[in-house]
Amino acid sequence: MPPPSQPLTEQRLQPGPATVRAERTQGPVVIEVRDVSKTFRIPEHRVDSFKERAVHPLRRIQYRTLQALQEVSFEVHEGEFFGIVGRNGSGKSTLLKIMASIYRADAGRVRMAGRVAPFIELGVGMNPELTAYENGILNGVLMGLTRREAGRRLQAVIEFAELEEFADLRLKNYSSGMLIRFAFAVMVQSDADIMLIDEVLAVGDASFAQKCMDVFHQRRDAGKTVVLVTHDMATVQSMCHRAMLLEDGQIQYVGDPDATALRYYRMNFAGPARQPGEREPTIDFNARVVRATLLDQTGAAIENLEQPNPVRIDVVLESARLLEGPFFDFYIRNEEGIVVCGFETALDSQVAAGEQIRLAGEIENRLVPGRYHLDCWVRQNESQTVVAVQGLRLLDFVVYGTGMRDGLISVEADVVASLHTRTAP
Repeated sequence: MPPPSQPLTEQRLQPGPATVRAERTQGPVVIEVRDVSKTFRIPEHRVDSFKERAVHPLRRIQYRTLQALQEVSFEVHEGEFFGIVGRNGSGKSTLLKIMASIYRADAGRVRMAGRVAPFIELGVGMNPELTAYENGILNGVLMGLTRREAGRRLQAVIEFAELEEFADLRLKNYSSGMLIRFAFAVMVQSDADIMLIDEVLAVGDASFAQKCMDVFHQRRDAGKTVVLVTHDMATVQSMCHRAMLLEDGQIQYVGDPDATALRYYRMNFAGPARQPGEREPTIDFNARVVRATLLDQTGAAIENLEQPNPVRIDVVLESARLLEGPFFDFYIRNEEGIVVCGFETALDSQVAAGEQIRLAGEIENRLVPGRYHLDCWVRQNESQTVVAVQGLRLLDFVVYGTGMRDGLISVEADVVASLHTRTAP
């Protein structure tokens, strides 16, 4: 059993939901990307008017080269939910467009086994002069359905997108939200083997985002292959079997979603980039664990816990940087990595780098006998759209006793069985 203060990092990951899912999805390779490179020529000076062209008819336009992707290689297995993350300009969307055959790679090859449904950009593949019905037929055929199949599924597309009253309206009159719902519904109803989804889903409202997440769960449970480009690390950590981090068109890491998210956050919040040959810092970007102890009723340290004694913890963290009112999300996971319960607390004050934070108290113990892990996620709101989250593994412990072992938790019930007398009709 690792020491309680071991932080949850890519070097020492404990078995969790992501790693368990990864073991279940080692099917045949359905997406193979080998040594893919892509460059763009960007003009240094644009000619935006006829007057400028007339005044300088012989001016040669100078171009600079942007290396969007550099020898990118990876594989995705059948039934895998694969995430692609990275900062703006890292090459994520370019890679997805090459996989969807929207862009042509300068070098390398991409192999896709099965029907592909891309959801890349708002309005791509849609004719704004046609109605939703007409676009639904057209896009269904483009995604590999016959015209008859596309027609049979059209009503389901309209209902899923909640556009029954606007089905005969031209798409050029749709709002961005209506257009997103329609395009996503077309992709879902095509029932393709592989779904390629870009981060445009972030444009939708809350109810649509939840509907998208429901579809993701259904597709993952059905063994469909999904490739998702996103900046939302919570989605990556909860949904993906594996994830890949891109930076400057090159792969920085491929593997466990938690490790990928941690590297992404470090890339964004851990300060200036390391110089060649410089070792990666050992301190995590939000906090590190100084002490994490499980206590009995007398305050003595213990390793395991007897039912139904409460889970008493005494944790000390040291801030790695300035934290403004940090949040602490606690999760108890069982041995299979399933979250049994969780709770949140916060410190309503500023914490300077190097200052220590104590988290102590009791947690009601309704756990059935078995092995458990206590994790703490330290959240720091950087802006309205970005949240820096760092996961720390605090404790590994065993709950023992003679209580019921079925289920995740034991509960008290007041249900009485008695004979029931029938009443006359």
